[in-house]
Amino acid sequence: MSQLREMLGVRLVAYIGGVKSARSVSNWAEGTGAPGEVDQERLRHAFHAAALLRERYDATTVQSWFKGINPALNDDAPAHVLREVEPMKGARDVIVAAKAFAYVG
Repeated sequence: MSQLREMLGVRLVAYIGGVKSARSVSNWAEGTGAPGEVDQERLRHAFHAAALLRERYDATTVQSWFKGINPALNDDAPAHVLREVEPMKGARDVIVAAKAFAYVG
């Protein structure tokens, strides 16, 4: 969780993980708490997409990609798709979009 927090920042991880408090994210990173099962799955997929992007881009670009409108996701932000869409479908769509951005630009 700490690696995802470093790549995306506390607020974005909290948003994807379905919590309002940055403290919850810190607790997860420290191992003193854990997100629910569905949110944990969403965060795993977010890490996968972020790691793909981080191979080519800096953390600021990765954060912007997660927050920005994405034509491959019907103009939704990847973070929104991960949080709001059924986890497996949302994850699949976000990872495909991340690969396209990482390898095509």
